[in-house]
Amino acid sequence: MIDSITLDNVLPRAFAGMENDDPVKSSEVWLKRISFSRPGFYMVEAESGAGKSSMCSFIYGSRGDYSGDILFDGRSVRQIGTDEWCRLRQRAIAYLPQELMLFPELTVIDNIEIKNRLTRHKSERWILETLAALGIEKKAAVPAGQLSVGQQQRVAIVRTLCQPFNFLLLDEPVSHLDERNNAAVASIIEAEARENHAAVIATSVGNKIKLPFTTTVCL
Repeated sequence: MIDSITLDNVLPRAFAGMENDDPVKSSEVWLKRISFSRPGFYMVEAESGAGKSSMCSFIYGSRGDYSGDILFDGRSVRQIGTDEWCRLRQRAIAYLPQELMLFPELTVIDNIEIKNRLTRHKSERWILETLAALGIEKKAAVPAGQLSVGQQQRVAIVRTLCQPFNFLLLDEPVSHLDERNNAAVASIIEAEARENHAAVIATSVGNKIKLPFTTTVCL
């Protein structure tokens, strides 16, 4: 279980030497101390190239190319080993990457079940009902590679929610969705976050997910 995530003087190595230039100089995240606590809804606004995907990857532990430190409940993530990271990614931190990372040759339902079989978190009924709520229930047996980007984004969101979580990282989660689907996705995510007593950290360049954000920071 994780109750707080703190970025302490973090800076991507790609930005080394740019401390006095934008986007670093104007950032409310890089080279600052900022904490996210659960429950809560946080929006991280960023221009393209400001490092929003990097930030999510750093928190998720899939990248370590940064200076400074990231703390889970005051403990440096640099102390976390591989086995513990695996447990955290199954039970504490859920992540929707911008790239979605679907297997194009597998069907929609198989892409979702790959994760759900690991966590045993959601019922088949919940998965099918959620696909229906997002208007893609008829695509369940279709290979993911044959879907539009917006449809793939909705599939990836369902897959992401097939686990318990304390923190949900969403990297531009509705960038390819219209207003109706944005609202539908937001409703499902808000319900899951409240059920898990969790925090949501979402990034955005333009189209924002329609969640009740209480804190907005500029990356």
